Amino acid sequence: MEKLRVAVIGCGNISVMHLDSIKAFDDVELVAVCDIKEDRAITASQKYGGKVYTDYKKMFECEKLDAVNLCLPHYLHVPVAIDAFRAGINVLSEKPMSIKYEDAVKAVETAKECGVLYGVIFQCRYNAPSQLVKQRVMDGKLGPVKCGRTTLTWYRPDHYYDHSDWKGTWDKEGGGVIIDQAIHSIDLANWMIGSKPVEIQSTLHNRNHDIMVVEDTGEGLIKYENGALLSFYAMNNYLCDEPIEIRLLCENGKAIFSYGEAKVIYKDGSVETATNKPEDMFKYTGGKDYWGFQHAVQIRQFFNAVKGEEELEITGEEALKIQNIICQIYSNNDNPFK
Repeated sequence: MEKLRVAVIGCGNISVMHLDSIKAFDDVELVAVCDIKEDRAITASQKYGGKVYTDYKKMFECEKLDAVNLCLPHYLHVPVAIDAFRAGINVLSEKPMSIKYEDAVKAVETAKECGVLYGVIFQCRYNAPSQLVKQRVMDGKLGPVKCGRTTLTWYRPDHYYDHSDWKGTWDKEGGGVIIDQAIHSIDLANWMIGSKPVEIQSTLHNRNHDIMVVEDTGEGLIKYENGALLSFYAMNNYLCDEPIEIRLLCENGKAIFSYGEAKVIYKDGSVETATNKPEDMFKYTGGKDYWGFQHAVQIRQFFNAVKGEEELEITGEEALKIQNIICQIYSNNDNPFK
């Protein structure tokens, strides 16, 4: 079978998760890498192969591509994705879809109009702990979620933002700890609840950063159509990255889980656990521990969908659910400080 022809746009830190995955697939060919910083594209090409481009539009014209993986700053996700859609190219974008909800909606609509697939990376859904809890909510053993809470306490000092020309800004990143770090844990809890938010309250602050202007602390409450409540708390002023924690109180028990482990406690006293098994963890040549090991699983699923072998799981439509919540957290902020 002819290999899928793919390219990666953006050769920064997160791109290694995509490049390592692509090179591991026998039915996929990395034909190009693109970055406006040519040295990054050259470094990626030397390690993984593919022709070097600094202009993605020229790349679209010169290469016959089946798909592109977007590893760009947040504000570039939608415009580049839309250009790809209009060129007939399927897109798998890193999170978040955008920094504005209406832009994300436009991207979804454009992909549909152009008849191409639009996937968005939320790799933490594929963790074994997440999969166990979701299965037990869906099969009724845990039953519906009544309330939950997510907690994230990580460390992002000023020099983390000083080394970037887009992080820590409203116009390019779209926010701080909520849109960049807590988006995954809030998405997991929202995915488990599986209902439509009807009210979102939030309070955001920059408590301890001089260089960045966005929030380093955020908390709030989400009320759902089915009556469920979700509280969230996130901050990056801790001096290390503690494991995130999600707690769900369900009809038939409760679940406590992180990216790495889950404990499900049923009302009858029985307990079920799950951890990520080493043999199921893809071996990347770089990346951060808190990114997990499931990028390859989601990227593989996306390529299978491009080939028509299965339905795309985390579509643009699906990703709009968490995009809407994140954008409302910012717009409903009780203490605006922009």
